[in-house]
Amino acid sequence: MKANKRWAAGAAVLALAFSVAACGDTTRQRRNTAIGAGVGAAGGAVLTGGSVGGTLGGAAVGGVIGHQTGK
Repeated sequence: MKANKRWAAGAAVLALAFSVAACGDTTRQRRNTAIGAGVGAAGGAVLTGGSVGGTLGGAAVGGVIGHQTGK
């Protein structure tokens, strides 16, 4: 069961990375927000053993941090 959660979290991060790469004309702040959300989701998933709440919480915190660093 844990392997399925880790696979799903990895797939979500990979999908986010591809979507960020596709947006070449986006602003620096938006790009940093998306990257922060992706890194935060991966970190949250790893730290909480793949829980959905940890992944979403990490994405939210990472997105906020990325948004603030993009200013």
